[in-house]
Amino acid sequence: MDRDPLLRKAQADVIVERTASQLRQLLKDACAELDPFPPFPNALFTNAIECEEGGAAHPDRGCVVVCEDGELYELEFGIDHESIELTGSWDPVTARKETKKKLDLHPRDYVVYAYNGLVAVTEHLLERAEGGTP
Repeated sequence: MDRDPLLRKAQADVIVERTASQLRQLLKDACAELDPFPPFPNALFTNAIECEEGGAAHPDRGCVVVCEDGELYELEFGIDHESIELTGSWDPVTARKETKKKLDLHPRDYVVYAYNGLVAVTEHLLERAEGGTP
């Protein structure tokens, strides 16, 4: 029997895409149960849970988090220079800039981050069910 390597790869791509789609729904459902959603450590304005990068690490990608909507974002912290100029003073709260950039990941990378995010959200749900409040 003659085997087509491209057919095999196409089948693998379909499996990974299907897995990513199913994980996307599981993650959205889990995040919807986590109410209130926890604040990100040291963040003033952002509710999010970090997703471990595992094998999906990329040097150009910062901290990947899952937010209340169940979507994955890159979270960036910085200084809002415009607010400093407008107010004329450097106030740590108003000068703080927290931005979330929605990620468009390859399904292979999405699977890793979404699974790790789902594990983290599940841990929060279990801790709340046991009476702890992370």
